Amino acid sequence: MGVYCEDLGDIDRAIQEYQQALKDDPGSSLLHFSLASAFIKKNDAESAIDQLNQASTLAPEAVEPHAVLALVYASQNKQELAAQEYELALKNASKLEPENIEIYRSLGLIYLQRKKLKEAQSIFKLITGMAPDDAEAHFYLASIYYENKDYGPAEKELKAALKLKPDYHEALNFLGYFYLEQDRSINKAGSMIRKALSFEPENGAYIDSLGWFYFKKGKFKEALSHLEKAATLLSDPEIYEHLGDVYLKLGNPDNAKLNWEKSLKLDADREKVKQKLFKLTNGK
Repeated sequence: MGVYCEDLGDIDRAIQEYQQALKDDPGSSLLHFSLASAFIKKNDAESAIDQLNQASTLAPEAVEPHAVLALVYASQNKQELAAQEYELALKNASKLEPENIEIYRSLGLIYLQRKKLKEAQSIFKLITGMAPDDAEAHFYLASIYYENKDYGPAEKELKAALKLKPDYHEALNFLGYFYLEQDRSINKAGSMIRKALSFEPENGAYIDSLGWFYFKKGKFKEALSHLEKAATLLSDPEIYEHLGDVYLKLGNPDNAKLNWEKSLKLDADREKVKQKLFKLTNGK
């Protein structure tokens, strides 16, 4: 009767029927889930959350209660709670479909979003073991290794991604920028970054990389032009740090200070920027 009323659009009556059914079978995860769905249609998020939590407690291996909870939390802009529920839903889904790579990929991305690098690394290693030709998995593994300052494996994974997918512009830019940071293969890095830009010419991150290439080549005016454009497209602490470095090279310490301060305003933990500001301010 609850399903019938819900199909007719009589949500209030459907809620009454589901609640009546739960009096006879309070341990039914399905009934709690159905009642939650009706509450969602009534825009009663708190009642829906309560019922979904009960459904997931009664059926801990189920996917749907966690997946819908994630959607409800996301609609309330509770991103951390949404991510937690997506993670649980995907874990359960992977048990039901252990060969489904897309489930593992989604779970790995949730781990990355939540900064669970160890768990993300395990997932993407699993994917590359199951599907060695998955360029995206190699790319994400490279990102994790880079974040952990494990630069040898990071380079290896980026090269693997590009061998599988030569036009993978995210990987082209990443490896090119990586070489610039390592102060090696500078010209090769520039070619990679330009190729990445040929796919996305208005990508602020790629334009920043090209600006940094010119900086490494000692072409500071060209660097400034590209970095200023990048800053109009993307508000990023690294771009402002690069701008500060370029302005200092061009003999403009005031603008260098201004941009380093912008960088720290976006990310107060950038120790190198703090050191540059201290050195500039104290003349040491």
